Amino acid sequence: MHDFLYCVVLHQPLWIWLMFFGIFSAVLFLDLGVLEKDAQEISAKKSLILFSTYAGIASLFGGWMYWYFGREMAAEYFMGYVVEMGLSIDNVFVMSLVFAYLGVPRPLQHRVLFWGILGAAILRGLMFVIGAEILDRYDFVLLIFAVFLIYSGLKMLISEEAAVNLSNSRMLRFLRHYLRLTTELRGEHFFVKEPSQSEPGKMKWYATPLFLALLLIEFGDALFAIDSVPAMLAVSHETFAVYSSDMFAVLGLRALYFLLSAALHRFSYLQPACAVLLVTIGIKVFIGEFWFKVDDRISLLITFGLFFGGVMLSLIKTGAKQEELEDRERQRAAS
Repeated sequence: MHDFLYCVVLHQPLWIWLMFFGIFSAVLFLDLGVLEKDAQEISAKKSLILFSTYAGIASLFGGWMYWYFGREMAAEYFMGYVVEMGLSIDNVFVMSLVFAYLGVPRPLQHRVLFWGILGAAILRGLMFVIGAEILDRYDFVLLIFAVFLIYSGLKMLISEEAAVNLSNSRMLRFLRHYLRLTTELRGEHFFVKEPSQSEPGKMKWYATPLFLALLLIEFGDALFAIDSVPAMLAVSHETFAVYSSDMFAVLGLRALYFLLSAALHRFSYLQPACAVLLVTIGIKVFIGEFWFKVDDRISLLITFGLFFGGVMLSLIKTGAKQEELEDRERQRAAS
């Protein structure tokens, strides 16, 4: 029994985990249960306020970790938070594709993303617990993680794959084959009871396209977790630090989606920055295992630098394109 509890709470007192889940649950309840009780479109201004609020809560929690655990664990927490937020950019892109393909209007999207966050918390919790326990027992697995991260980063850098086409998705075809679906949305409902399409006179439960969107987003998050969980565990072996930072990042993902979904094309250098970060984390693991431990402050500076550089280069590129378009318009007007 002692070994089981040790595995579950993973080296931290149970009250610390309960405190974290209490804060996480309270923010979620306040978000959907109070602030977003009715379906409505979230504006860019409101998204920025929400994202800043989530980032502020995450920073306050990181400050508490610095006070209670010390500099090293706080640095790992903040690095994990920034890494996960960066790796979430691709997740935002897939969410945007799913909603556009299924015709889910913006006022209903926040409901899907809320339940998606809950699913992500459960799924990633299991993956972190299993991954951390494996690392505690078999140190060499961390090197396997490092190789995988380097491979994923290089593949992301050199890949020239076309944009995702949901009409060719096997998962979408599978769900449509085995789920009883309505042809159109039914407001905020995931399930509705309607007259049977195959057996007149009978009432049956049908899933709506809103539930289909939720399943596709959860499936996409599970795929992205294959990259992000090893990356987070490579940042730190302390499960509480990486899991709490990951969950606070996921908590802000909904606001990040509404903030970036209409302007993803303006941040074309963020994906290469994420790719370089994955490679850097992989290399850092090998350096730490065979030569010397890289100071956490240096790792944090590199992480911030990569994402700041990606954002700035993206904005410069967007500005240059805008100026080019304006010059062409002026030339056309002059001619």
